[in-house]
Amino acid sequence: MRTLVLLGSTRNASNSTLLAARLTQGVPHTTARLTDYTINPIVDQRHDEGGFTPVDDDFKELARHMINHDRIIFATPLYWYGMSGPMKNFVDRWSQYLRDTSMPFKASLAEKEAYVIITGGPHSKSKGLPLVTQFHYICDFVGMKLVDYVIGRGVRPGEVTNDLNALATIDRWNDHFKKQP
Repeated sequence: MRTLVLLGSTRNASNSTLLAARLTQGVPHTTARLTDYTINPIVDQRHDEGGFTPVDDDFKELARHMINHDRIIFATPLYWYGMSGPMKNFVDRWSQYLRDTSMPFKASLAEKEAYVIITGGPHSKSKGLPLVTQFHYICDFVGMKLVDYVIGRGVRPGEVTNDLNALATIDRWNDHFKKQP
């Protein structure tokens, strides 16, 4: 299976990035750090007569990455009890491409597996659950299968390595990914 990792952190050495890197050790994958792309905010034109106006940014490249991969890893820190701004902006733009007939974005999402990595502070295991629910709703809406999630505890870079439960989950996923063709 082709794996795409979407990194939503604004820090290069973030805990969510660290878990994603551990997950993909020995697994062929593509990584896209969302902050390395220009993704303009959505202008909601769903109900306008002409529909969405084309946007000159990098979203289409990321949409193609999603189409060309079978498994999507969403890795984000828990910011104000939700996903990071870059991740939210990215997901919001799906609205435009769900209606775009020039590429099979919407149809392809139903063929994908999704995994979610969330990292946050001392109470993230409970306070991150609404974000897990949000990812469930997002995946349900587009027909994508949310296979599993992990919420790691760590604020300062590297602290998540002290969360043995999160590491065990990541290592289990890594073993599973390595066994799939």
